Amino acid sequence: MNMQSLEKSNAQRALVVFGCIWCLCLFSKTCRKVLFLPKLCPRLAEFWGVVAKDFFWKSKPTGPFLSYNFDVTKGEIFIKCMEGASTNICYNLLDRNVHERKLGDRIAFFWEGNEPGDESVVTYRELLQRVCRFANVLRSQGVKKGDRVSIYMPMVIELVVAMLACVRIGAVHSIVFAGFSAESLCERIMDSQCLLLITADGFYRGDKLINLKHLADEALQKCRDKGFPVKRCIVLKHLSKEPEESMDSHSPPAKRSCPDLQLSKQIRVPWNPEVDLCWHALISEASDECEPEWCNSEDPLFILYTSGSTGKPKGVVHTVSGYMLYTATTFKLVFDHQPDDVYWCTADIGWITGHSYITYGPLANGATSVLFEGLPTYPDVSRMWEIVDKYHVTKFYTAPTAIRLLMKFGSEPVQKFKRKSLKVLGTVGEPINPEAWHWYYNVVGEKRCPIVDTFWQTETVSSFLLPPELFQKPHSATFPFFGVVPAILNESGEELEGPSEGYLVFKQPWPGVMRTVYGNHQRFESIYFKKFPGYYVTGDGCRRDKDGYYWITGRIDDMLNVSGHLLSTAEVESALVEHRAVAEAAVVGRPHPIKGESLYCFVTLKDGVAYSQMLEAELKKQVREKIGAIATPDYIQNAPGLPKTRSGKIMRRVLRKIACNEKDLGDISTLADSSVVEELFQNRCCPSV
Repeated sequence: MNMQSLEKSNAQRALVVFGCIWCLCLFSKTCRKVLFLPKLCPRLAEFWGVVAKDFFWKSKPTGPFLSYNFDVTKGEIFIKCMEGASTNICYNLLDRNVHERKLGDRIAFFWEGNEPGDESVVTYRELLQRVCRFANVLRSQGVKKGDRVSIYMPMVIELVVAMLACVRIGAVHSIVFAGFSAESLCERIMDSQCLLLITADGFYRGDKLINLKHLADEALQKCRDKGFPVKRCIVLKHLSKEPEESMDSHSPPAKRSCPDLQLSKQIRVPWNPEVDLCWHALISEASDECEPEWCNSEDPLFILYTSGSTGKPKGVVHTVSGYMLYTATTFKLVFDHQPDDVYWCTADIGWITGHSYITYGPLANGATSVLFEGLPTYPDVSRMWEIVDKYHVTKFYTAPTAIRLLMKFGSEPVQKFKRKSLKVLGTVGEPINPEAWHWYYNVVGEKRCPIVDTFWQTETVSSFLLPPELFQKPHSATFPFFGVVPAILNESGEELEGPSEGYLVFKQPWPGVMRTVYGNHQRFESIYFKKFPGYYVTGDGCRRDKDGYYWITGRIDDMLNVSGHLLSTAEVESALVEHRAVAEAAVVGRPHPIKGESLYCFVTLKDGVAYSQMLEAELKKQVREKIGAIATPDYIQNAPGLPKTRSGKIMRRVLRKIACNEKDLGDISTLADSSVVEELFQNRCCPSV
């Protein structure tokens, strides 16, 4: 065995040993403390050094593994990982798997389209070829290292190709969720000063046609009107069904070449020859060999926008080496990835979950994944379980929002399919309420699949996970990943010991934490570090129980102060949803002249259930019994629908406006269905105030 092989073998053995030790530590209260305190864990950098040996580095680091300053009173905030090292993530995800690990014929993605039967398969070798072709296309259009490229596409293989092609040439991708409006796309293009836009003609979300090119054109016109013209827009033809020759034998009918980009006889995609370029025409002339651009460890990898408290989105910046190491490692250990797994994360790549746990994490581990374009309820509510059986999915990762949606239809649609391949279930996106957790565990997993309940943010990549021990404490209890050092602070910034509740903060960085807000480092410092110098402030509330487990209670701005008592809206929502009649609940605060704030609750009932005063009384009683008299709702409104973004998140600021009868809602362009807002205004509990 040569020295390189020996080092790689040792690195892999060390990672396995660490994984075992880490799991054992989770079962020992004494050992768990080791994971909390840096002074008790002096070999943290050595561990990440071992992990790093399983990746290719063009040059080695010259500085410490991590250096940082979290204290604004001591100078500028910074986090640096493996300074001096250089690599390319695309090379590590594709070339290394194809050429070194001999995984070229392994399936990278099963693509499942919106319509059943619209499907394709792409291997690692094919994915590498496609990425190289499109990377050459981008270079031919003048895109170079450091340039920003905006991507506005549906959940298709070409979305993965586009993002990895950017990474291959050192460009910075900024993916905008395809459910966002033209105004939102324009805002993100201008903020990141993107050189080029990549989009598609359109796609179907269930039975609804989304004319994506029309929205993209509208966004580009808005950019021009504001003095920022984007000179190139590459358009993928996704929807055409004409019987033309496909360039790729694995491509389904939705992937044909594009002579005129006609969606249907009724809808024709607009085409501006001065700006628009056809994806298929460009790659047909491109070489499938492309040398990667070697990037420094702290070079920006991507920008991803997340909501800001001022209404202006924040461009979260992640960098090359730390993101690669952390995402690859958390995917491997959190999901216990095995070579024969088929993994399915139902998130959209337009969100951080999709970035980390559809593209980067799985591909770094040579995983086989399902990439799904459609909706969980189309063409029927059994679609997800049909896909699980079709591809023999072993690891399934979804959001509590989706679980609650499917719960409304009962267990029969789930039990139509076997689901015997499932080994691990996961949740992400928000704290999961008890009823949803039990339904997921008992019905979907048939009481045999452990549930990995993860907490993380766009800013943090990944932080917490649920170990098997916590089956005794389901719903929201979490435990920090190796090297993540949380603390709970009170309003005065004092660290609380033992069982306590307050602000969740972190005392030191980990490789994958964000580095800055694009173009506004002062905003980065102000939002995350100014309130409590020396800590990264998550903005979430948290409760630590007597056993040291963390329970995420929701955003701090979703905490209500009722008569001097701090109440979690998530806790009240969980109590409401435990009632047999309630499918979903959302709770906001409404000013009260005596109590400070009162609880205004919106409840969506299960199919076939009618709202009544008797039901309202039952719900108030349930909250009172579950939490206490102080949490008794002042108002409960029947809400057939809730204002949600196209990703399924409830827009609580809109609900606060409704509760207070304030008609100035601000920008609601990201709402999936704006008609629910007027209905909620009409059905307010207290229309006169």
